[in-house]
Amino acid sequence: LVTRREHMMPLHTAKEEMLNYGEHVDTLIALHHRTVDALAGYAKMVEKAEPSFRPVAEEFRSLHTTQAQRMEHILADLGEEIDPDGTFMGTVNAAVVSVRAMFDAIDEGVMGNIRNGEDSVLGAFDDAIAASPDPTTTAALIDMRSALTSLLDRTRLLD
Repeated sequence: LVTRREHMMPLHTAKEEMLNYGEHVDTLIALHHRTVDALAGYAKMVEKAEPSFRPVAEEFRSLHTTQAQRMEHILADLGEEIDPDGTFMGTVNAAVVSVRAMFDAIDEGVMGNIRNGEDSVLGAFDDAIAASPDPTTTAALIDMRSALTSLLDRTRLLD
């Protein structure tokens, strides 16, 4: 026996769709900011890194550069313009690396800090993936998150 309730489709109002769209865009912008802020730290890290650690810092910088550009394209496709410079945290990240370089080597010893910082980026990916109503965007976000996770896994033995 099929009841009338089983045939009813959920009703979404235009207001609900706008709220979902706004949440989706907000999570993408937050993810972009976290990525660009991390990138600022890696740019300084490449500059200050010990020669043996520089390739690792360059790989993180390269990944975040590529991912920030991909997110800018996704946001542009949604009609959003964003500040490509990130937030004040990018300045903080670069300053932290500079100060640490004054007192300590920028080498494998920073991997714990890198992992902690990347946890916030991974969390932002999770939020953006959960809020994404578009399968193409979701797939791109999952791909980018996987690339970051893979890089973290490959560098897990460094410390």
